[in-house]
Amino acid sequence: MSPPILSVSAVTKTYKTGFTALLAVDLEIARGEIFALLGPNGAGKTTLISIICGTVTMTSGQVLVDGHDTQSAYRAARSMIGLVPQEIALDIFATVWNTVSFSRGLFGKPPNPAYIESLLRDLSLWDKRDSRVIELSGGMKRRVMIAKALSHEPDLLFLDEPTAGVDVALRRDMWALVRRLRDQGVTMILTTHYIEEAEEMADRVGVIDGGRLLLVEGTAQLMRKLGKRRLTLALQQPLAAIPPELADWPVELAADGQELVYSFDANAEDTGIPALLRLLCENGIDFKDLDTSRTSLEDIFVRLVERAA
Repeated sequence: MSPPILSVSAVTKTYKTGFTALLAVDLEIARGEIFALLGPNGAGKTTLISIICGTVTMTSGQVLVDGHDTQSAYRAARSMIGLVPQEIALDIFATVWNTVSFSRGLFGKPPNPAYIESLLRDLSLWDKRDSRVIELSGGMKRRVMIAKALSHEPDLLFLDEPTAGVDVALRRDMWALVRRLRDQGVTMILTTHYIEEAEEMADRVGVIDGGRLLLVEGTAQLMRKLGKRRLTLALQQPLAAIPPELADWPVELAADGQELVYSFDANAEDTGIPALLRLLCENGIDFKDLDTSRTSLEDIFVRLVERAA
C-alpha cells in the first residue's frame, strides 16, 4: 500500500486570544481520492486547509505532503498543492492568460502554453483569455481562480467551498472538471455546504465541528452504517395522533397527519415492514400509496453534530 499523499498528525491551533480553532486533528488522505470535509461555519475547516497550505501557522503537530514536512521543507510541499480559496483574490487589471501563466511561473514551472490553453478550454475560459479580470462576471472570476490553482499541475488540490454562490452551469462544469482531474491522478480535498455534492463525489467524508474531527468514513460505509430508510404511507384518512397500537413503533406523522413515516434499518434481516402493514390493516388504518427513501448524508451530518454538542 502506497504512503498517503497527505498526513496530518495531532495538529492544533490556538490563537493569541486563547481561542482554540483545532484540537489534535489526525487525518490521512490517500493518493487519488476525493475527500469531503463537512462542518458548520466556524468548525475549523478553513483553518485546517490554511495550515496544510502554509498560510496559517499551527500551534503544534506535523503535516507531511508526499513526505515533505510543511515546516522544514515548505517549498517542496507547497509546490505540490493547488488551493482555490473561498475569497476571490485576483489582479483585476491583468488578462486571464497572463494571470494563469504568471501563477505557473511563481512555482518555478517552465512556460507551457499548450497546457494553459487546455486548462482554459476545460474551464470555458478560452474565449476570455485576452479579457481583463475586471471585465469578467463573478462565475468567470471563480473559474480563473481554479485555473490559477491548477496552473502548476499540482498533485493535491484544495477546493474551499468551491461552488458557494456560483450558478448551476458553473457548478456542473466544476464537478465535471473534478472527475477529469481525479482520472488524471489528482487528489482533491473539498469543503462544501452542498452535502449532496459530497455524497455524490467524495470517496470519503470527514465531519469536523468545534475544531474536532468527529468522524472519517468512506461515504458508502457511512451511509450503510448510519443511514436509515424511510417508508412513507399516504393515509386514506388523516390521523390526529399516533394510535396506541403503534406507540412502540418508530413511526411519526407528517403532512398534517396525512402521512405515516416509518424509519427502519435497510440492512437488518427483518425490516419490520410486513408486520407494520399487518398491524395497520388489523386496526383499520388504510393507506392509498407508499414510498421508500433513504436518509441523506445531510441527516447523518446533523445527527453527528448534534450528538457532539
